[in-house]
Amino acid sequence: MNIRQVYEAAVEHGISQDPRGRAAVRKQLARVKEQYDKLKGFEKEVFDLQRLTNPYADTRVLNEMPDELKRVLVGIDAETPELVLVDRLRERGRKIDGVIAHHPEGHALAGLADVMGVQTDIWVRFGVSVTVADAIMAPRAKEVGRRIKPTNTERAVTAAKMLGIPYMCMHTPADNCVSSYLQKMFDSGKHERVSDVLDELREIPEYRAAAEVGQGPVLFTGSAESRCGRIFVDMTGGTEGPETLMEKLAAAGVGTVVHMHLGDKGREQAEKHHLNVVIAGHTSSDSVGLNLLADEIERRGGPTIEGFSGFTRVRRTKGRAKKAAKKASKKAAKRATRASRKRA
Repeated sequence: MNIRQVYEAAVEHGISQDPRGRAAVRKQLARVKEQYDKLKGFEKEVFDLQRLTNPYADTRVLNEMPDELKRVLVGIDAETPELVLVDRLRERGRKIDGVIAHHPEGHALAGLADVMGVQTDIWVRFGVSVTVADAIMAPRAKEVGRRIKPTNTERAVTAAKMLGIPYMCMHTPADNCVSSYLQKMFDSGKHERVSDVLDELREIPEYRAAAEVGQGPVLFTGSAESRCGRIFVDMTGGTEGPETLMEKLAAAGVGTVVHMHLGDKGREQAEKHHLNVVIAGHTSSDSVGLNLLADEIERRGGPTIEGFSGFTRVRRTKGRAKKAAKKASKKAAKRATRASRKRA
C-alpha cells in the first residue's frame, strides 16, 4: 500500500466501527453532497472534495507520495519534532517509509470541530432528545472551531514535505474503534459495580501499561462500590463534549460514563448529577483504538506498523503471522523441490 491506500483503508474501517451505524454515515455524506451541489464560485473551488467520501474531517493524507510503504511509524502526536526524529533515524539506516499521526494536523486539525456531530447521534441512542443534543453541541463545536482558528495548522505538514516523508493522520476512525470495542464490552451486562469496570479496563494491555507509568484508569467521580447502571463510553467525536451533557445523560438513565479525559467543569456536573465517571486515560485509549485500526490495515496487506510518540504496538490478530508462516512454508517447499531436482 501507499499512503493514499492506507488512508482509504483507515476511513473504510472507521465507518465499519462507527457507533452511529453505516446508515447514519451514508445520510451524512448525502447531506454533504447536497451542500456541495449548491455551492458556486469561490466556495466550490476551495471545497474539500474528500468530504464527499470521507465523513471524518480530522483524518487526511497530509503529504501524499506514491512510494510503497513497507514499514511506518505511528504516534499519538507526530509533529515537526517527531518528523525530524524519523529523518534522523533514516539517516542512521532505519527502514521507515512513512509517518502516521493520531491527533490531527494540517487540514485535518482545521476540520476538527466538524466531526463533533458524531457525538450528538450517539447521545440520542442513549436517550437524549435530538433537539437537546443539537442545542448543547452547537456552542461547544463553535468554541472548538474558534480555538483552532489562530493555530499554525500547517507547520508539521510543511516539515513532512521538506523532509520527503509520506505523512497522514487518522483520528476519528481510531477513536471509533476503541469506542465500539469498549462499548460492546460494557454492554455485556456483567459489570455490576464501578470497581468491575475499573478491573476490566486494567486487564487490557494498553491500560495496564499506562498504569505502570502512573497513567492508568482511575475513578474520577462516584464510588467504586456504586452500582454501574447503564454504562456510556464517550471516546469519539473529535474532542471532549459540553459539560452540560452530564445532566442530560443522567436524566436519560446513564449511571456510569467511561471517558478518555474530562475537564473540571464536566467533573463538577457529573458529581452534581450523581454520575460515576471512570477516566480510562487519553493516550492509552488512543492506543487501543490505533492498535485495533492498525491490525485491520496490516490484515489487508498494508505496511508493518510500529509505535512511537506515546503509542505502543499491541497486536490482537494473528493474521499477519499466519500470512508470514504460509509464505515461509511455500519458500521451504520450493527449496525442497529444487534440492530434490539437484539430487535427481
